[in-house]
Amino acid sequence: MTTIFDHTELGALDAVATVEQIRAGELSAREAVAAAIDRARALEPVLNAISTETFESALSRSEAPPRGPFSGVPTFIKGLEDEKGVVNDQGSRAYLGHVASGTDPFVREFQATGLVSLGRSAAPEFGLNATTEPLAHGATRNPWNPAHSTGGSSGGAAALVAARVVAIAHGSDAAGSIRIPASHCGIVGLKPTRGRGFEPILNSRLPVPTLTSGVLTRSVRDTAHFLTAIEERMPSRTLSPIGLVEGPAAERLRIAVFTDSPLGDAVDGEVRETTLESARRCEALGHSVEEIPCPYAAQLLHDTWNYISFLAWVLRLQARLRPGVDASKLEPWTQGLAEQWKSNWWGFIRLARRMRAAHQVSARLFERYDMLLCPVLTGLPPAIGEFAPDLPFDVTFPGEKRHMPFAPIQNATGDPAISLPLGVSTAGLPIGVQFAAAPGREVTLLSIAFELEGDGAFRMLT
Repeated sequence: MTTIFDHTELGALDAVATVEQIRAGELSAREAVAAAIDRARALEPVLNAISTETFESALSRSEAPPRGPFSGVPTFIKGLEDEKGVVNDQGSRAYLGHVASGTDPFVREFQATGLVSLGRSAAPEFGLNATTEPLAHGATRNPWNPAHSTGGSSGGAAALVAARVVAIAHGSDAAGSIRIPASHCGIVGLKPTRGRGFEPILNSRLPVPTLTSGVLTRSVRDTAHFLTAIEERMPSRTLSPIGLVEGPAAERLRIAVFTDSPLGDAVDGEVRETTLESARRCEALGHSVEEIPCPYAAQLLHDTWNYISFLAWVLRLQARLRPGVDASKLEPWTQGLAEQWKSNWWGFIRLARRMRAAHQVSARLFERYDMLLCPVLTGLPPAIGEFAPDLPFDVTFPGEKRHMPFAPIQNATGDPAISLPLGVSTAGLPIGVQFAAAPGREVTLLSIAFELEGDGAFRMLT
């Protein structure tokens, strides 16, 4: 199957290079936005990665974008976040046509960096699925092979970045939702530390604050510059500033690598080998690498999935109580998760306590190591339909659990983690590898990412 991405010189620019051209007068913000709209229109019929387009308002904003480090750079905001006056249906048939009455704080700060949103990127219903195939809009397709999934829940964002429609796009992560699609689409996706200040308001209302926001990019420097830009607007009260990381650090790191699933399920051979090859590359760069058994217990993953079921139950209840919303249109996947919660509610207090204590396991690990290296997922990007939300829940649920046992760990522990595009399978599908660090150590993750990028390790669409 032919790969799907833009081949123009302008589409190949990352966000930092785009800003540099705008500041130098070689390109206007309007030209940058108009070119991105053209790319979106050309590729969207195949990708199906946009749930709501706001092209005309984007062109208007590009005439005088906010002064900021990304002033004039086109982007997309994930289709789960509200912006006043813009349709946001949460990827759900129950909310089709819903127009937001207010703007989420993170969206406001995101746009204040100068980024110009072209609309909402596709997401699964309420962000609850590891694939982006909402019944409301249909499947988003992987630029590497349209027969395969982009992952979820920031699947539309990942497709638009990998296909070079935009260089940078907003994502959010509650159980791997930035890192999973980054891995499936061969791009960079970093989940910040809990408490970094990037969390949505909903986090403060949850017993375990697993949610955070970030971006998906094609270059490490775009991610680094974004973290600096948003940190200036939303500084953490508890963590040291990240600052602007611009390249590798001189310090050599102690890295622990593991490839075993916490659930004991098989890991694809090419995924395992890509992870180990990444470890060998780090060792060749002078880092100390030690292979260890998986340090996390299966109970943490069982708890995480029960917690996701709790979120589904809450979201279903909200839909049932909201005027004008037909909760009967919620997808079978969402309904199945919510029903699963009903059968497990009695253990919720113990579950929440265990999840809140998960950081203790990581804390002990980071006394000995600077970084953990592991797969993002157990397998390659699944075929479209494998995790479709209208399949019987008892068929889909075990498969999703097997597929994504690694990424949700850092949502429970609160540690920062990044997916880097370090492999391609024999079938031509991307393989991401995850690095995780101690709380507040995004600098460490960015430094190793810069080093691997500079060493030619990244495998992206070209």
